[in-house]
Amino acid sequence: MNHLPLFFDLAGRPVVVVGEGPAAERRVALVRAAGAEVRQVAAPAPADLAGAVAAFVATGDLARDTAAQAVARAARVPVNVIDRPALCDFILPAIVDRGDVVVAISTGGASPTLAASLRARIEAVLPERVGNLARLAASFRAQVNALVSDPGQRRRLWRRMAEGPVARLVLDGDDAGARRAALGELDAARTETVAPGIVHIVGAGPGDPDLLTLRAVQLLREADVILHDELVPPAVLARARRDAELVSVGKRRGQSQWPQSEINAELVRRARAGETVVRLKAGDPYVFGRGGEEVEALQAAGVAFSVVPGVTAALGCSASAGIPLTHRRVASAVTFVSGHAAEGSPAAAWPALARPGHTLAIYMGAAEAASVRDRLLAAGADPALPVAVIENGTRPDERVSSGRLSDLARLAARHTGPGAGPSLIVVGDVAALAAAEPLPLVKVS
Repeated sequence: MNHLPLFFDLAGRPVVVVGEGPAAERRVALVRAAGAEVRQVAAPAPADLAGAVAAFVATGDLARDTAAQAVARAARVPVNVIDRPALCDFILPAIVDRGDVVVAISTGGASPTLAASLRARIEAVLPERVGNLARLAASFRAQVNALVSDPGQRRRLWRRMAEGPVARLVLDGDDAGARRAALGELDAARTETVAPGIVHIVGAGPGDPDLLTLRAVQLLREADVILHDELVPPAVLARARRDAELVSVGKRRGQSQWPQSEINAELVRRARAGETVVRLKAGDPYVFGRGGEEVEALQAAGVAFSVVPGVTAALGCSASAGIPLTHRRVASAVTFVSGHAAEGSPAAAWPALARPGHTLAIYMGAAEAASVRDRLLAAGADPALPVAVIENGTRPDERVSSGRLSDLARLAARHTGPGAGPSLIVVGDVAALAAAEPLPLVKVS
């Protein structure tokens, strides 16, 4: 380590910036944001540096930079000269600014480009509201020190506040809920009771682990237990932390191991036991995922929760198969339909679904393909309307069958039975884009 990283309190203290132009103005804005009293000059005199705690030189001219550096050195003021490491007493790192949380990255001046690249990566994964969490912790520090005397217990409390329900509520933007949860944590630590946990209802996406949201990945790494659908593939579960408990709660057509009421009760029980729980649902929790029912149960039980959306199957699978759900020249509307409800759906709805220029994305519809076909044909849909059946969309074993509406039952039969994966049916002119050579129409009686 060639440079010692330090965070310097500049609030109300004089800092000199030498130079004009964009580089100098960036230094002015930076130190002013840290609360410094800025003195900006074109060429420094000794009087300009009186009482200053630091100087930044950004003239862009070697001779002027060297002269300004000499004046600062003579005044015994630490100096940084932009893009001239040999003239610097200190260097300016690449900075990720999240309010009260600041991350500094330095390569010792060897490669500012590398430092900038690392900053971009950190910015992508560091939550935007993490500074709010630091401010919340600061507001509780005096209370914690006064009420929790044991150092080990204090450390455990701070860790739970930084990694548990309090942190997640802050990062989700619920500052009031986070403060209530922090008071609960403090009271539990003071009385040595178990503080309540939190449930995160998380969308796992259509199957490709790279389509998980950043927040979903963060929560999988924080969870004590993950209650997951049967349809969530091992590649997604592999993103969880190694010691997390994985519990399959079924939720596959015809093979449900857990009634919804039992899943709801288990979420409540785990949270009340102080665990951080992820309820991991295939696709998006609020698109045929029954996430709304689980939220109602958690609200009724007074359990803290958050909902993290996921890439739903209609978006992920259609994109993977090369099908735009809307297309300027082909389709201007799209409707998501559950195939499970096809037989009992009101007849009046199907004429609207069968209209031209309209795309249907039918979930869990392979087993109901004949019923879907018959209802659309009865509602006036063209038998030659293109369709596509996408099995295991976005995954390495994805399979796509394309054809016409009249042949939908035969196409879907290829994607049902033992070992078949989840399927999405797309009905509409856009489905023709799934294959270079659409399958020939097979007329059915």
